[in-house]
Amino acid sequence: MEPIIILVTVVVIFGFIVCSIKHQRYKNPGEGVDARNMEEFGEPAKSLYTSSKVFTLHHRIEITDEADNVVYRSETKFPSIHDKTDIFREDGSHVAHIERKLITLHEIHYVDMENGKSFVLSNEIMHIIKDITNIEGLGWRLNGNIMQLNFTLSDENGELIAVVSQKAISLHDKYSVDIYKPEYEEEVVAILITLQHMVNDREVASSAGSSGGSSSGSN
Repeated sequence: MEPIIILVTVVVIFGFIVCSIKHQRYKNPGEGVDARNMEEFGEPAKSLYTSSKVFTLHHRIEITDEADNVVYRSETKFPSIHDKTDIFREDGSHVAHIERKLITLHEIHYVDMENGKSFVLSNEIMHIIKDITNIEGLGWRLNGNIMQLNFTLSDENGELIAVVSQKAISLHDKYSVDIYKPEYEEEVVAILITLQHMVNDREVASSAGSSGGSSSGSN
């Protein structure tokens, strides 16, 4: 039976990878807008790209432009139980500060922008079908799911602000961001970095739970 189980597992994993690659809308710098995004949303004003620095004590994310120049970067203090993160422009000037609420079932993160705006991202994780991510303080809506590959950001009038697409298979947690309202660029960057932290928190919690289950099962 074991060879059959292994074969089935390999087929399922391979199918998941193929399906993920098929549905992803991520694009590398210089590749142009994904055809499906172009058909649905049109030409963006600009595009940005993120890549997390892995295997470092400090959780660092770099945001680059089409020419692969770093335009923003985020740094997280270590150790930090509140996941305190700051975002900077390429010249070192401050953009935003992000903190996680320590004890909550809703994965709450507070975002304070240098321009005076403040808002809260919370993820309602108890829904059966999918999570619901709220953006309180801006009146914006996130359509999609942070655990999926693609989602959109819309303003209080339902007008498109940005389309975010995750690369399906990557060690560096890469995203491409097509921005349709460049006046909100820094808020979009802050939201994207916060969402990446929320996804990372979920993955860490899931791994810890799996390890705990394995340990308790072996005793």
